[in-house]
Amino acid sequence: MASNTAPPTASNAALQVAIQVDGGAGQRRRLAVDLAFGLGVTAIVGPSGAGKSTLLSAIAGLVPLSAGSIWLQGVSLDDVAAGLRVAPHRRGVGLVFQSLALFPHLSVQDNVAYGIADRRQRGEEARAWLRRVRAEHLAERRVPTLSGGEAQRVALARALAAQPRALLLDEPFSALDRPLRAALVADLGELLCGLAIPTLLVTHEFADVAGLTTRVVALEAGAVESIQGPAAALATAQAPR
Repeated sequence: MASNTAPPTASNAALQVAIQVDGGAGQRRRLAVDLAFGLGVTAIVGPSGAGKSTLLSAIAGLVPLSAGSIWLQGVSLDDVAAGLRVAPHRRGVGLVFQSLALFPHLSVQDNVAYGIADRRQRGEEARAWLRRVRAEHLAERRVPTLSGGEAQRVALARALAAQPRALLLDEPFSALDRPLRAALVADLGELLCGLAIPTLLVTHEFADVAGLTTRVVALEAGAVESIQGPAAALATAQAPR
């Protein structure tokens, strides 16, 4: 099997994604992009069906590539030509779906502890991450009893507790009302300031997260339409159509 330890050449990007994802038989190509991401938050925007969630799923290893490669902090995760594909749970990628995908039969603390490698420290570390997302008081609660905002905080704590080398957020605030969304975005900004990892944030409401981002990638029909700074992207989003 091909080695996956050699660093990518001639690049200082934390995350490199040069991939093609085809649809099924007779379907059009779902995604074809060549992108490099640095540390910090990159917003991924575009209409429904543009390929935003497909991009995140490909990086997380949930969607097989038709061609191309993915590198994360000097480690190859995918290389179709070399026959390399790292399993999702070995990628070091944290993923928060819009649906959150929390385990309903576990307590909040056990949900957060699930991905922590050191079994002896799981309880203590889970509590620490819940504290960081302002949710320590929820530790003994069951998932079905949580509000939308509470569940979002727990899902974020669970993703970060596994100490990922990249964080992927697929419309994590879309189901929340605007005041709650603003509070969670502010807390997320504080939290990510101390993490030296690339973060990709898929959103339909760019104005709500503009203050978090360092760059905005717009997708259209499975391809890159534009790459802008947040100020330019915000002006574009607010311009009359």
